[in-house]
Amino acid sequence: MNDFRFFTPTRYIFGREAQKNAGSLSKELLGERILLIFGQASAKKSGLLDEIENLLKENEIKFYEFGGIQPNPTDGPVREGIKLCREEGLTGILAIGGGSVIDTAKAIAAGVEYNGDFWDFFSGKAVPQKALPIGVVLTIPAAGSEGSGNSVITKEDSLTKISIRTDYVLRPKFALMNPELTYGLPPYQTACGIVDMMAHILERYFTPTDGADVSDRVSEGILKAIIKNAPIVMNSPRDYNARANIMWAGTLAHNGICGCGKVEDWGCHGLEHEISALYGVAHGAGLSVILLAYMKYIIEHKPERLASLGTNVFDIEANSGSIKDIAQKARTKFETFFKSLGMPVTFSQLGIENPDIDRMVCKVHQNKGATFGAYIPITPEVSRAVYINAL
Repeated sequence: MNDFRFFTPTRYIFGREAQKNAGSLSKELLGERILLIFGQASAKKSGLLDEIENLLKENEIKFYEFGGIQPNPTDGPVREGIKLCREEGLTGILAIGGGSVIDTAKAIAAGVEYNGDFWDFFSGKAVPQKALPIGVVLTIPAAGSEGSGNSVITKEDSLTKISIRTDYVLRPKFALMNPELTYGLPPYQTACGIVDMMAHILERYFTPTDGADVSDRVSEGILKAIIKNAPIVMNSPRDYNARANIMWAGTLAHNGICGCGKVEDWGCHGLEHEISALYGVAHGAGLSVILLAYMKYIIEHKPERLASLGTNVFDIEANSGSIKDIAQKARTKFETFFKSLGMPVTFSQLGIENPDIDRMVCKVHQNKGATFGAYIPITPEVSRAVYINAL
């Protein structure tokens, strides 16, 4: 187990009517002039936007609407948001939505306090040192951005999709989490979110670090809870307890607790970012395909951690075969589970009949370096093998 630092300053308000704290917490932690950022239509249609705006008005907070944020968020709205915040002297940002909205809010928050181009943070030229404070009303459990210091943005002119990670600068000041706000999510979006949060755990579980038993058991426990509650949510979308477990799992999957004491991997996310950047697919759907392709590769080269998931998450008997056999059974369990959610498991099921593997290999290593990943070093040869496994 490695030495580590873990700091999670986000104040979580979880449960029915949690969103009703938006006014008071915004006034306390975001200030009296805020950017109110949200997605394309659901916040307005559901009445949630009106509810939050009324709460802000009751607390004498001046707000500026900034809507229309799309999935796989891009740099254009970030630049517009930075300009608006500067022109109006805004003091904080309140995000209503899921990962795309929150990630955009984070990029804006960092960019406002920086003299250069905000993309410097994503290209590795600079590190965020300060940012406007952010609050969240979560409506899509998936990315875990409500509790992380991370953000993912795509640069439109080059289709470059890159993440940044901060220990604390970009962690939201508060997250309001009412599972009832997720009742109306389309099944496909719910399923994509479930795969995304599982991937966040697996990126920390696939590690070269030995002896991080507590973090491993936490990871396995959250995965088991997701696997138990996911079919309930899919079959009974208004089951409060199942929705609550899925929502909290998404937060714990990505607030850092599953990675304490470990070197984290993030190879699959790097590989998937090229798919969603080039083809515009949902991130969770792309992860479904890449995770299984990656597992197929590690079965042949380093099956131990996947076999551990087999015995500790899927209850496969430890003496039921070789390590490779158990790892293969675990991969089959994951594939069966993803299919049960209606998730794709190949490029063609993603709607990509002829993926440009050469371009994806080239771009992922331009963005991530000649070698990335931790569990197995991902070279161009490995990237190509994984993409081919996904055909």
